[in-house]
Amino acid sequence: MNIQNIIDEIEKVDANIYDRISPRRKAMKNFFNIGSKVALSAVPLALGSMFNKAYGQTTGTIVDVLQFALTLEYLESDFYDTGLKSAGLIPSGAPMGAITTICQHEKAHVKFLQDTITSLGTTPVTKPSFDFTAKGTFPTVFSNYDTFLAVAQAFEDTGVRAYKGQAGNLKGNAGVLTAALNIHSVEARHASHIRQMRKAQGADVKPWITLNNSGIGAVVNNVYAGEETTMQAMLEITNINGQAISANAASEAFDEPLTKDQVLQIVTPFLA
Repeated sequence: MNIQNIIDEIEKVDANIYDRISPRRKAMKNFFNIGSKVALSAVPLALGSMFNKAYGQTTGTIVDVLQFALTLEYLESDFYDTGLKSAGLIPSGAPMGAITTICQHEKAHVKFLQDTITSLGTTPVTKPSFDFTAKGTFPTVFSNYDTFLAVAQAFEDTGVRAYKGQAGNLKGNAGVLTAALNIHSVEARHASHIRQMRKAQGADVKPWITLNNSGIGAVVNNVYAGEETTMQAMLEITNINGQAISANAASEAFDEPLTKDQVLQIVTPFLA
């Protein structure tokens, strides 16, 4: 059985495998066209490495993961709610409509996680107090629209990588895992749209992450730690299947998860 046969079998079980591993289909096509250049004996190890990235790679209970996710959703929900209540911050029209919609999404995520945790017989974690200036790092976060959007990007990108990093811990409950993955993709849409809004303001940003460049500043570098990798499943993507691929494109083609400890390092400055 060759690599493509194995992938065909996997697709029968999970038709969205390409999307889970990478949104950059060309890079994935090159990966799966390696053919005889990779020994068949190495296939299980290579695929296992990819699945660790696709479905998460940390440990913990389902409730622990949900409480962790709820804290992040509290952060995002309160951030957007405070922004909407800050007079003169968000321009009227499309920007106000977009932020209002994103805020409503985050509130829905909070309610879902609270109800799910309660249904599992546990009390949802209490919402902490936040300091969205990050101890004075962003003093104008609710008076300067550009700063507000930059911090929003950091939060959304953190959420995307955090859900990805914890998905594997939810495999014991298919319903909760499905819902978490549904939230994960919405957070990715938020991140992309916030980038479009920043670009409309003149910021030099793209819809995806290139290397570990935040486009915001060193203060949020932890949000993008590890995104510069060009190695996937023990293969160097910049020269995969003999095709030259730039380091920028190789890093953009794959998104890396964040561990719980990494997320806590990012969020801690925003806790009052």
